Amino acid sequence: MPHFVIHCSNDILMGKAEHEINSEIHHVAHHSQLFEQGDIKVRVMPFNTYSVGTETASFIHVFASIMQGRTVEQRSKLSQAIVAKLVSMFPDVPNIAMNVDEFEKSTYCNKSLL
Repeated sequence: MPHFVIHCSNDILMGKAEHEINSEIHHVAHHSQLFEQGDIKVRVMPFNTYSVGTETASFIHVFASIMQGRTVEQRSKLSQAIVAKLVSMFPDVPNIAMNVDEFEKSTYCNKSLL
């Protein structure tokens, strides 16, 4: 962990390649100094059908899931840095947002912990 899952309208991938988006978000997350580089996971999930309010408008929304223990200020700075990077990459996309959710270490499990 952490996991950064990027939901977006499918037209986003016409402007930038998926691996480029992953790389840029990985870079920003690493430079936040909150995570080890090898622990950061980034995925892009494009959607063919969607609505934004009552319209079909381009969008990017990053869902971050991170281990508990960071301050509100750290999480806020992370969100602002990633949204700022996406705005610079996609200046014509009207809807760009992010939220950070924390999960408890006590309830987290992966293969290496078994």
